[in-house]
Amino acid sequence: MSDVTTGVEIRALGLAEAQSHLADLAEVLQACVADGASVGFVMPFSLAEAEGFWRDLLPEVGIGGRLLFGAFLEGRLVGTGSLVPAGMPNQTHRAEVSKMLVHPAFRRRGIARALMQALLERSKQMGRDLVTLDTRSGDAAQHLYSSCGFLPAGEIPEYALAPEGGARRDATLFMYRLG
Repeated sequence: MSDVTTGVEIRALGLAEAQSHLADLAEVLQACVADGASVGFVMPFSLAEAEGFWRDLLPEVGIGGRLLFGAFLEGRLVGTGSLVPAGMPNQTHRAEVSKMLVHPAFRRRGIARALMQALLERSKQMGRDLVTLDTRSGDAAQHLYSSCGFLPAGEIPEYALAPEGGARRDATLFMYRLG
């Protein structure tokens, strides 16, 4: 799927393609954390640690427990996002958006929005009409998610350590989208 507005190509990555882009995935994650993204890691956070994260996560892609999407600009992977279908029998209508990341050097070009639209489209195709996510409260991503139809479900104070390290704990906002 290509977005003519941004010139970005969004596509689902199978296991083999994801493995071939492991270094790019690691670079995007490490750059986002270094730029202050609250996505589960704190500084210092090395490229090797980022690569290890993706290497450990890729088996989920191989068995279909995670649908991994890549955003490519002129052939370079510059963003990623995952859709994780809920696995319990009473949750077959639900999926979670996870690890929505756009390399800081490529932000403000509509790439995150294009990624989200691809994730929502795939979710709909799968019959998953409730999509959830979480984000640091007040983060710039919160505005994007709201503009894509996500509504706040609730906030948990002191949920995660701040990405720059130290003792500060940030609140997290859980959001959902129906339909």
